[in-house]
Amino acid sequence: MFSSLHGPSFPNHLYTVAGESGGVINNPVRTSRAHVWGCDSDARARVQVLGPKGQISLQYPCFNFETLADICQTAGISWRYYAPPKGQTGYVWSVLNAISHIRNSSLWTSNVIDDTQFATDAANGNLPQVAWLVPDGPVSEHPPNSACAGENWTVQQINAVMQGPDWNSTVIFLTWDDFGGFYDHVPPPTEDQFGLGMRVPMIVISPYAKSCYISHVQYEFYSVLKQIEEWFDLSSLHTRDQGSNDFSDAFDFTRTPVQPVVLSTRTCPAASAAPASDPSVVIPDQDD
Repeated sequence: MFSSLHGPSFPNHLYTVAGESGGVINNPVRTSRAHVWGCDSDARARVQVLGPKGQISLQYPCFNFETLADICQTAGISWRYYAPPKGQTGYVWSVLNAISHIRNSSLWTSNVIDDTQFATDAANGNLPQVAWLVPDGPVSEHPPNSACAGENWTVQQINAVMQGPDWNSTVIFLTWDDFGGFYDHVPPPTEDQFGLGMRVPMIVISPYAKSCYISHVQYEFYSVLKQIEEWFDLSSLHTRDQGSNDFSDAFDFTRTPVQPVVLSTRTCPAASAAPASDPSVVIPDQDD
């Protein structure tokens, strides 16, 4: 399982909704202290965009290419994007903010929902047919935040699905947006000028997922979108169709649905003192 682009969070999050980044190869350079990427950015904000001939330009981080949310909307498939709201550190990962025709339309208020609502919707059986969920900064496992706290947050979200009424018809794809280490012995394959990027974890959770199964099929973020397109008979985004596999090898839909395994959260060790971040820093690290 590889990240889709050899780069940081912003372009890889774009791949999770669109199967492309619109040429974006880096995180936006912010010119204000706000935790904002996308169409809400300061007017002077810019992001690096790689053109077809290898030229790099600086563009405002607000785009208009098609996403899977658009395809779902057209086909009448219900969808929501659960993400931290403006003012939270995790708002930078609310990537539909970078898609102008969603950010600047009624879809932003009707379908982009506070991430804190996800567990309630899951427990009450109110999830849409397709949902994305991204965490806020303190539970993102991004340094220097606690990996334990991030794990507990993830467990709580998954438990809400498992204990809700829709477990028997749900698949959860749990993954991380980009590579966070210093070394990997597996070089990423080349799909195009953007990637693939370094390997990232992927856990498939479902009553129909094969038990104790480790897949050896090559995946990337678009693989999840491709699987959704196939399950709901949707038109394709035509991004990396030829080079991307779906997750069909991970499931056995002939089996009796497996009962949920509800996990307990852990008691996290006390956080060690860390230097306070400088709010005036406007250029994120590559692994941000």
